[in-house]
Amino acid sequence: MNTTISSLMYLQWQTFQNTINKLYNNTAPRHVFTLPKILCFLFYSFPNTEDYDYIDYNNLDMTLFKPCIFENRKAYFLPILFTLFFVLGILGNSLVLWVIACGVRLRSMTDVCLLNLAVADLLLVCTLPFLAHQAWDQWRFGDIMCKLVLGVYHIVLYCGIFFICLMSIDRYLAIVHAVYAMRARTRSFGMIAAGVIWIAGFCASFPDVIFLQQQFVTNTTMMCFPFYPKQDQDEKHFWRVFSFFKMNVLGLFVPLLILGFCYSQILWRLMSSRTSKKQAIRLVLIVVAVFFCCWVPYNVVVFLKALELLDINVKCASSQAIALALPITEAMSYSHSCLNPILYVFVGEKFRRHLRRLINKTPCSLCTFIKFVLPQERASGSVYSQTSSLDEKSTAV
Repeated sequence: MNTTISSLMYLQWQTFQNTINKLYNNTAPRHVFTLPKILCFLFYSFPNTEDYDYIDYNNLDMTLFKPCIFENRKAYFLPILFTLFFVLGILGNSLVLWVIACGVRLRSMTDVCLLNLAVADLLLVCTLPFLAHQAWDQWRFGDIMCKLVLGVYHIVLYCGIFFICLMSIDRYLAIVHAVYAMRARTRSFGMIAAGVIWIAGFCASFPDVIFLQQQFVTNTTMMCFPFYPKQDQDEKHFWRVFSFFKMNVLGLFVPLLILGFCYSQILWRLMSSRTSKKQAIRLVLIVVAVFFCCWVPYNVVVFLKALELLDINVKCASSQAIALALPITEAMSYSHSCLNPILYVFVGEKFRRHLRRLINKTPCSLCTFIKFVLPQERASGSVYSQTSSLDEKSTAV
């Protein structure tokens, strides 16, 4: 009897091994074969030595071991979105640089922040055509361009977020502590702060920029991504999880804390002031809402992807949803580079005045269109909007 049971157990174990090997040969994802599923299979497959029941393999639910198939849908919509963001970002941020270079001089910390934010956003949108081609086809620009383009992308991605935080702090000082901050909000301090931001963005891009390389993901498809070390599976996932959590902390949590504090104090000051505040309050809420809508969805999906790599929430349906949502939300975050010129520059009346003067000196159909869509000048503006102009002067509320 014991010999018969042992033979049956051996046959079942061979069946189990063949099933696993067959699925692995079909390149099933690692997370499909989780420990609970394997233990469940073993529990119901192996007999009890005292009371053996034959297993009906026809009724065995093999969907637990079915490979999770991921469809490549990003090739259909990402190139269109990247092209749209590239055109809008080039137009908006180039206008900012044009006005700063030809219309005014850098006179304050605000001017330096606006200049560096425009440069960071312009560099980011310049990488989008390469990413669009990779999403549509594959990477065909060589390993050097891979490291250069994606390296710039990772650096300016964080620099743009950090400069938004610096702009929030600058507005907070200009409105809440206008008199006491006159000495700190100078061009010299602005250049020092900008240098620190660029260094911080460079450091935040690690370790992703170290592992950037061009590599075959299939026999015929070449991609440019951070390819982490493959000495063992745990180490590879460690770097990916670290990169995702780093994005959550530096790209969302810290900026939201800074924006939340600065703009809450600005709102409180505007509510207690006698100046025109309805438009300023609306603008504050729009700035916070746009940042929230652009970056929160992407960071939520990144967090869920990190949990998946940690073998938490590893169902096939959720993995497919994360794989689809990740490129969509990442593309949404790029739209912030197109909206920054509107939120942080075009609202300034003095900036619009300089832009109109430059457009009048440069006759062209595009310049005429830009002049037509610019808002009309108002008799007086709020203190908040004045802090976004290029040649502002510190004014107490």
